[in-house]
Amino acid sequence: MNQILVTDKLYVTQKLKKKKKLYRMEFIASLILVFIFSGWYIYSEVEKNAYESVSHDILNEMTIPDSTTAEDQALVVAFDSQAEIVEQEVETVDTASYTDDNGTTYTYESILSIPHLGIQYPVLSETSDELLKISLNKFWGGSPNSVGNYCVVGHNYKSGKMFGKLSQINTGDKVYLQDMSGKKLEYQVYDKYIVYPEDVACTSQITNGLKEMTLITCTNGGKQRLIVKCREV
Repeated sequence: MNQILVTDKLYVTQKLKKKKKLYRMEFIASLILVFIFSGWYIYSEVEKNAYESVSHDILNEMTIPDSTTAEDQALVVAFDSQAEIVEQEVETVDTASYTDDNGTTYTYESILSIPHLGIQYPVLSETSDELLKISLNKFWGGSPNSVGNYCVVGHNYKSGKMFGKLSQINTGDKVYLQDMSGKKLEYQVYDKYIVYPEDVACTSQITNGLKEMTLITCTNGGKQRLIVKCREV
């Protein structure tokens, strides 16, 4: 009978107290980590939205006829199945510019849209880490909608922004490119594959006189690149 009436207090040893204290500290630490990661994620998304709002402003204020012309530059071409590199002159490219409220000017030369994926962004004329935060960037090639291979690169955001939904595209899907003259051409996806970053064969300008477009984004945690090949139809 006495054994049945023994209180729980008698069983709370010093070792058990330490365990309870440790569990409590781990629980509190877990909560703190959850708050930190949640705060970081929210801040990151707000920052991305702020950057991307510039691209929306460009689309809203975009005017086609008045444009400037970019200077000629050397183009490095990687052939399809070889690592051979050659130089070739790039034709002049019509561009326009937009200056945001902070006084930063962005030069753009086309609008790329994939309606069924909800993708529509201006293509900035140059590429850099900072410009990739703003919109899609021209990675390589000549003028938009000209003979050759117009290469466009963009971030793969989990939220679906930029090229975040590009992995959902399939062979036969339509992609549209509007240049600064107002001409809008329809392209069709004919290939989709993954390569390592050092493989730049997808930027080859050998298209047998056809108008092509290559869309590039990161995949597999940034270790590889998703390549989407399109051709005018």
